[in-house]
Amino acid sequence: MDRPANAGHVRIFSDLHLGHKLSRVADTRALRPLLDGVGTAVFNGDTWQELAREFRPLGERQLTELRAICAEAGAAPVFLPGNHDPGWPGDGWLAFGGRRVVVTHGDALLPAGSPWKREILSNEARVAELWREHPEAARDPAARIRLARAIANELRSVEPPGGRSFLRRVWDAVVPPRRALHILEAWLVQGREGGRFCDRFFPEARFLVIGHFHRAGCWTAGDRVVINTGSFMSPGRACVVDWFPGERRLVWADVDERDPAAWRRGRIHAVWRLA
Repeated sequence: MDRPANAGHVRIFSDLHLGHKLSRVADTRALRPLLDGVGTAVFNGDTWQELAREFRPLGERQLTELRAICAEAGAAPVFLPGNHDPGWPGDGWLAFGGRRVVVTHGDALLPAGSPWKREILSNEARVAELWREHPEAARDPAARIRLARAIANELRSVEPPGGRSFLRRVWDAVVPPRRALHILEAWLVQGREGGRFCDRFFPEARFLVIGHFHRAGCWTAGDRVVINTGSFMSPGRACVVDWFPGERRLVWADVDERDPAAWRRGRIHAVWRLA
């Protein structure tokens, strides 16, 4: 398990998609106020466009800037892998509060990771083969996330020259209709699937913090709470989750992006205290 370097206040982000033309993080300095007073900043997958050749150079530069901003703020960064940046080392998940709070990107919740992707829709047999090649993924969370990385690496999205415009991405999302149905289904079932993921791999967990689906929200699955921190890629809404270990308190809040030069924690949606 990856362990934060700093045991203080933890702030969890996801899906910055640094380098992508539709990422709202055009200037990484806008993130600086979100790091004030933070001991550990957890970037929960899809932090940058590692796999997209078109976007990787800018993503690398912005990632370097992000590391420098974290150092300036005194926030120790922890990077977890996502389907767009599967190369980060480690098990791919974090746990706090005696495994009562678990953090992982979210692509491991679904068997195909991102079943709406054209590359996966046309290669379902290969996804099944990868599952057969990783039998331990049914039992071990680190192995399950390694399988998710393997699917992301092999069946990666191919961006056309110049990337896709916003309108083109909307069109791509609904054609063919099967793709749109997979997107809608993923939005609807992420809470339920998060509960099942914890049942299998983290039975002690009361909270699961994810990203991946680009739909911020909070769902209950039995006695568990599944929180999605959304996305910094348009048109998604970005949120953060804060963990205060001394108080055993978890806070879910919006990111206030109204000042383009200085984003801050915005409206608080919910506060939980662990017994």
